[in-house]
Amino acid sequence: MEERLITTNLTDEDRDYERTLRPRWLSEFVGQNQVKDSLGLFIEAAKGRGEALDHVLLSGPPGLGKTTLASIIASELGVGMKVTSGPALERAGDLAAILTNLQPGDVLFIDEIHRLNRSVEEILYPGMEDFELDIMIGKGPSARSIRLELPKFTLIGATTRSGLITSPLRDRFGVNCRLDYYQVEDLHRIVHRSARILNVVVDEGGSFEIGRRSRGTPRIANRLLKRVRDYAQVKGDGRIDREAAEVALAFLEVDEDGLDKLDRDILRTLIVKFSGAPVGLNTLAAALGEEPETIEEVYEPYLLQLGFLQRTPRGRVATERAYRHINVELVEPGIAGEGKLL
Repeated sequence: MEERLITTNLTDEDRDYERTLRPRWLSEFVGQNQVKDSLGLFIEAAKGRGEALDHVLLSGPPGLGKTTLASIIASELGVGMKVTSGPALERAGDLAAILTNLQPGDVLFIDEIHRLNRSVEEILYPGMEDFELDIMIGKGPSARSIRLELPKFTLIGATTRSGLITSPLRDRFGVNCRLDYYQVEDLHRIVHRSARILNVVVDEGGSFEIGRRSRGTPRIANRLLKRVRDYAQVKGDGRIDREAAEVALAFLEVDEDGLDKLDRDILRTLIVKFSGAPVGLNTLAAALGEEPETIEEVYEPYLLQLGFLQRTPRGRVATERAYRHINVELVEPGIAGEGKLL
C-alpha cells in the first residue's frame, strides 16, 4: 500500500515527528506574518492587563500550523493547554469534564471545531461568554439545572471548513485568524530549520527544491524532507543538494508543481475518463476510489489555487493548464474542460 505524502490522517509517528519540529514561541514561527503580528499584539495586551486572552478561531487548509499556533499561544501566555477535538466531544458531559478541570487563564484547544455535536455546542455558549456552565441533574419531573462558575479561560478552535461553523459559535470568538498557503521562501526556511533539528545536511538548493514542491504547506515540507533524507541515506551519501532532492522527489512521484500521483489521477480522470465534461464530486470520488471529503478538503484547494481545476454549477472541470500539465491537447482552448481530445 503506497504511503500518502499528502493526508490528514496522521499516524502516531507523524505526530511525534511534528512535535519534535514544532516551534514553541512566536519568534520561532516562520511565515504567516500578519497572523503572527496580530496574535503577538493581542497576547501582549492580555498579559499586560492580567486577563485571559479572547477566544481565538484559527481557520485554513490542513497542515498550515493551527495546532502549532495554539501551543505557541499557551506558551506565550505562560499557561497550561488542554487538547481535544470536535468529534471526541460526543456528549455534554465530555465537555463539562474538561471545562471544570481548567485552571484560570488556561487554553482549551478544540481541533475540527466545526464537527462539534450541536448539543455540546449549545453547552459551550455560556461557557465562552459568561464563563458559566449549566448542568442538568436527574431525569424527568425531578430534573433540575445547576450553574457552575468556570475559571476564565481561552478557547482556541481550529477548522479547515469555517463555513460549517454556526453563526452563534463564530460570533463568540474575539480573534479570527485565517492561515494561507506559505511562500516558497518561508518553506525554504522551514526545511532548513527542520533539517538542523534532525541533523540532516541540506544545502540551499536542496531545501529550496523541497520547499518549492511542498504545496505551500509546512507539514508536507517536513514530510518530504523526511522521505528525501531516507532516499539520500540509502542511495547517496546522506547529503541533500538540489540534484539529490530532484532525484528523490521524482522517485516519490512528486512533480515540479508539487502534484503527487492522486493529483494527476484527478486531472487525468476528468480529462480522459470523462472527456473533459463537468463531473460531480461524488462521481469523481467513486471513479478514483477515494472519499469525497479527501478530494474536496485535501486535494482540490491546491489544484484550484494552481488553476488546474474549476468548480462549476454542473461539476468539476479541468482547465487548459491541466491539459498541458498531463500532455493532453485541447481542440478548443479557452473553454475549461469543454473541448474535444486529440
